[in-house]
Amino acid sequence: MHQAKNQWKFPESPVLTDEFRKLIQERGLSEAIAKLLWQRNIREPEALELFLNPQLTDLYDPFLFYDMDKVVVRLQQAIADGERILVYGDYDADGITSSTVMKEALELMGADVTVYLPNRFTDGYGPNLDVYRQQIESGIQLIVTVDNGVSGHAAIDFANSQGVDVIVTDHHELPAELPNAYGIIHPRHPKGQYPFGDLAGVGVAFKVACALLDEVPLEFMDLAAIGTIADMVSLTDENRVMVSIGLQMIKQTERIGLQELFRAAQSKITDVDETMIGFAISPRLNAVGRLGDPNPAVTLLTTFDEEEARQLAGSLNTINEERKALVAAITEEAMGMLDPNSPIHLVAGRNWHEGVLGIVAGRILRSTGKPAIVLTIKEDGICKGSGRSIEALNLYQMLDGMRDLFTSFGGHHAAVGLSLPQENLAELKQRMGDYLDEQKLDLTTGEELLIDGEVKVTDITLPFIESLAVLAPFGTDNPLPRFALKATGTTVLRQIGANQQHLKMAVVDDSSADALDVIGFDFGSEIEEFKGEAFTLVGEFTINEWNGVKKPQMQLVDFQVTGLQLFDFRGKKNVRLFNPTKATLLLAFNRLSRSLDSQFGESIYRYRGAEQLQQTLTADNYQEIAFLDCPEDPTLIKEVLQQAQINRVMFVLEAHDDAYLDGIGTREQYARLFKLIAAQPRLDIRNKLPEIAGYLHLPPKLLIFMIQVFFDLKFVTISDGVLQREPTAEKKALESSKLYASRLKKIKSEEFLLLSDPGTLKAWLMS
Repeated sequence: MHQAKNQWKFPESPVLTDEFRKLIQERGLSEAIAKLLWQRNIREPEALELFLNPQLTDLYDPFLFYDMDKVVVRLQQAIADGERILVYGDYDADGITSSTVMKEALELMGADVTVYLPNRFTDGYGPNLDVYRQQIESGIQLIVTVDNGVSGHAAIDFANSQGVDVIVTDHHELPAELPNAYGIIHPRHPKGQYPFGDLAGVGVAFKVACALLDEVPLEFMDLAAIGTIADMVSLTDENRVMVSIGLQMIKQTERIGLQELFRAAQSKITDVDETMIGFAISPRLNAVGRLGDPNPAVTLLTTFDEEEARQLAGSLNTINEERKALVAAITEEAMGMLDPNSPIHLVAGRNWHEGVLGIVAGRILRSTGKPAIVLTIKEDGICKGSGRSIEALNLYQMLDGMRDLFTSFGGHHAAVGLSLPQENLAELKQRMGDYLDEQKLDLTTGEELLIDGEVKVTDITLPFIESLAVLAPFGTDNPLPRFALKATGTTVLRQIGANQQHLKMAVVDDSSADALDVIGFDFGSEIEEFKGEAFTLVGEFTINEWNGVKKPQMQLVDFQVTGLQLFDFRGKKNVRLFNPTKATLLLAFNRLSRSLDSQFGESIYRYRGAEQLQQTLTADNYQEIAFLDCPEDPTLIKEVLQQAQINRVMFVLEAHDDAYLDGIGTREQYARLFKLIAAQPRLDIRNKLPEIAGYLHLPPKLLIFMIQVFFDLKFVTISDGVLQREPTAEKKALESSKLYASRLKKIKSEEFLLLSDPGTLKAWLMS
């Protein structure tokens, strides 16, 4: 049995009203699309029209923001008086696009504008007191923050003391006390009533631009779409409008820097959609701020110099490749440090690049279904990094009550940045556990995963997948529809990718003999899970085009396997793939080979009976059992499984003494050995065993067993490695030896356990 990483939630069967059916039919949409819209609570005529056909007129009045009138007047005054204005941004894609929008909007009004994006490593996130001091000393007279500022008390107080006003435009979590800024433009301002609270930083900057210019500036909607998608805010309501129209504007953008960035990413700008932005464009904008100075990204988006644009786009692409290599290396190391029993993963490593730790935390979250905090340990003993969380846990809220442990902290529900002394790590872990207990939060079942319905292979056609596009753009709160499919097996199953980290397979079910292609990014390590007879997949459907041929494809999101699972690691080739975890009970019945013993050592449990086994099972939370060798009686395996109540079984089944392969020895072989012993008064079996085995034409392990049988029957004596015949030995049948009888049982056991196919063994275990 393999548990899903997430909590699967299926919708109730929708009961569509006649009115809604009529609306759907008038638009020529299918019953399947109707159900999806209904499940997403798009049920009224107005909501349906807004969802399917977003227009500029659907944007809200920017003056509904608290402080917007005041801020616009102050900006107009600054422009009229020729004040030097600083746009102080952030180093991620949202901050880069926000800064560009604000800069260009002010420049259109004739302002004297300078942009400063803080360096993640020297300035940190948000208003930096030293930077503010330097900028004010250089002549800055007004500061406008974008995508930051609501937590910048110290820097803003300093600016006020110098007679410099600060206008904050931000969308992050609001602290209990707001800074003493001239004006704060925030969609969730406690004194405001803006209709939509989930704007990204670029969305807030765009609304300021709308108010300042007294129109909707279409030329900024390309950036509004990129920043909104990159920041993974809710793609509903006003964000859906901006992204839908913004994607169309990107196709006709005149920004040569953006055009060059698409070329560097080998992406066709005419085919742009939210997926292309999310996987090709925003990572390149984010990468420059993760690894160094983000300011060249603003230059790229605003330049009119084609050569400069080409060089900057190439530079961002190179930096992104470096970022990907760092992420891969740190992720691999961090995954090896995880405790599978921990509800929140907290890992810290030395010399990890702090700029990519948020991505690593996100990968751990997706891989395990649990929140993750990933930190790098600096030389001064300070740990710095990022956390990512699931819907069930407000990470910001939890850690906000532990600020006494941190030297810096900020973020929102699902993502945080923090730093703390290394000696506080243990207490942080303890207090997080206490918080979960107090709040009665169970994170072991993973995040809730909404599934839109169940399908069969025959349902997944090109027209069906193409019809889903009417629901785009997809993102947070409007995900690409996910479906569950019960597969009966695979016709193709292999690992792909530079490090074999991805999975490629073709699955079949009981609806068709045809197979459906499935791609599982970062599922490569779980290839063994799909070698059984049945499993259920949850995924999203896309169209894979190769050499002009289009085929339906599922992108794997999660999966589960119910019932007994048998993993076959028998034989030298398969045992190399054996990779147990802390949740694996390594069980041995006999003495193991040196290789297995040295590899797993003290982790091996030596079977000593049912009572001792129960004590071990009670003490540890084992989720799978690996049988390392063959017992004398195979039914002992079934008894262990019945006692353990574990449905994940791994068969390594090493046969250390090769009983089945070498056999028990023929009477003629025993006669030859006896004849040699009778002819030689003393045999040095300690040092001459290989020569004796060669002379008798016997496998060395079989020869050792035959000598043990003679010793058991008292035909010989062995002293200090020297074998001698016992002249007064009583004549006995070979079968009277307990060793001989035991070997016969072992041969039958190994014959069954080592030669039976996995299907036969699984049926035997279940019988």
